[in-house]
Amino acid sequence: MGRDPQISHQPPGSLRIASYNIQKCIGMDLRRRPERTLQVLEGLCADIAVLQEADKRLPPRPAALPLFLVEETGWQAADLGGAGSLGWHGNAVLFRGGVALRDKGHIPLPGLEPRGAVWVLLDSPLGPLKVVGAHLGLTGRARREQMHALARAAEAEDCAVVLAGDFNEWSRTPVLEHIAPALTFLPAKASFPALRPLGALDRIAHCRRLKAVAHGVHERRPAHIASDHLPVWADLQLA
Repeated sequence: MGRDPQISHQPPGSLRIASYNIQKCIGMDLRRRPERTLQVLEGLCADIAVLQEADKRLPPRPAALPLFLVEETGWQAADLGGAGSLGWHGNAVLFRGGVALRDKGHIPLPGLEPRGAVWVLLDSPLGPLKVVGAHLGLTGRARREQMHALARAAEAEDCAVVLAGDFNEWSRTPVLEHIAPALTFLPAKASFPALRPLGALDRIAHCRRLKAVAHGVHERRPAHIASDHLPVWADLQLA
């Protein structure tokens, strides 16, 4: 499970999920280029993409990644935001190929900052799959409280569950993992900042119904400049 191997070579019988903080499509060159963000997503060859900072910051929070461009490139977006937003609290979920949306919803998260998570129930080649996308807070206490809420959202599901997002956790010790023992967190790989990754802020976790056969950080151009984060990805199969 090395860093960014032959990423297009997806193992048979697997589903590729990616998590990417797109920083409102503003790159390290301070230019807003949604088409460049989509170029990075295309290079991931993912079936499902969980995005953070997919909307602009100020109300009415229009989509930073326009829906018409998303659809033109073969993706479908779960309608999580409404009113011109791509997601909720900046969290969005895209899918394509043999994946279809069955249900969706929001998960309010505690903390002083306005934070929230989203979930989608998908029909996938692996069967029913619940994907939870989140962007956790900047303080350790908030992250722990928010992870408790996410752990509850991942419990008692009659389907496989994946949690993905920007956890904002710099520690390499299992600070958040202990809060969600029902989930297996893939080993941390540095994804931030994009030009010289030091922090493993972006993570993917899965329930015991699944196993990861490969995972990594996507570094291919223009990922190094399209956002301040690099995308992370995982190939999942039924356990």
